[in-house]
Amino acid sequence: MNPDGHTRSERRWAFLLLGATGTALAVLGALAVRGELAGPVAKQPPVAELKLPSALAPPDGGVQLPALAAPAPGVRPQAQLAEWAAAHSMKLNVPKAALEAYGYAAAVTAAEQPACRITWTALAGIGQVESNHGRFNGAKLDASARPTADIRGIPLDGRPGVKAIKDTDGGQLDGDTVWDRAMGPLQFIPTTWKDWGTDADSDGRTDPDDLDDAALSAARYLCASGGDLGTPEGWWRAVTTYNESRRYGQDVLDRADHYGRNSRKA
Repeated sequence: MNPDGHTRSERRWAFLLLGATGTALAVLGALAVRGELAGPVAKQPPVAELKLPSALAPPDGGVQLPALAAPAPGVRPQAQLAEWAAAHSMKLNVPKAALEAYGYAAAVTAAEQPACRITWTALAGIGQVESNHGRFNGAKLDASARPTADIRGIPLDGRPGVKAIKDTDGGQLDGDTVWDRAMGPLQFIPTTWKDWGTDADSDGRTDPDDLDDAALSAARYLCASGGDLGTPEGWWRAVTTYNESRRYGQDVLDRADHYGRNSRKA
C-alpha cells in the first residue's frame, strides 16, 4: 500500500520509495515515420481506476519548445535545446540537462503521437517528485543527463506500504538479486523498463539511469496510459497509472504547473 492506502501494482513506478520529499516538429515527425525514434514494442499499461477531480489539470504547459532539426550522428540530440534550457534552468531550479531531456522527450512524443499533447512541464513535475531531477541524496546531474551516483529505491520486499516484487532481472539493472528496486531519476522498476525503455540519446544503450532515456520512455508510457493529456481526464489517468495515488498526482500537478507558470516570467 502507498501512503494514500492504494496498492501499488507490479507495473507501476514506485512513489517516494527513495524517501523524496516531493516538494511542429516536421523533422522529428519524419524520423518517427521512418522508425528511427521508435521505441520497443511495449505492453499496454493498466488504467488507473481512482476517482479523481478534474479541476486544475492539465497543468500549465510552459513556454514553447524551439523547433528541432534532425540530430547529427554521434551527437546527443537533446543538446539542441541547450540555449532554451539555459534560459530557464536557474529560475526553475531544474538542471539544464534535465530540461533538455524533458523538452526533447515532449517534442519527440508530439511528433509521434500528436493527439497525446504531453508537455515538458508534466515530465518535469514527475522528475522533481521522483528524484529532484536526478539530485536525490546529494547526487548531481551531469551534462549528459546522468546522475553522478546511481539512484535506487528501497527493496520492494512487502514491508508496510511497499509492494512485494521478487527479483525479475537477476540484479542486472537494479543491483538486487533478491527483490526488485526502482531505478534512476524517474524511478522505473525493472519490469516496466523492460517494456518501455528506449535509447533516446542514440548512445547505443537503453539505460534507466540516463534521464534522456528515462524521459522519453516515461512520455511514451504516459501517452499510452492517458490518451490525450491535454484533457483533465486524460492527464489524471496518465499520472495515476504511473502511480496509483491521489497525493502523488496532486504533487506532480502542483510542480508541473509551477514550472509552466514560472517559465513564462522574464
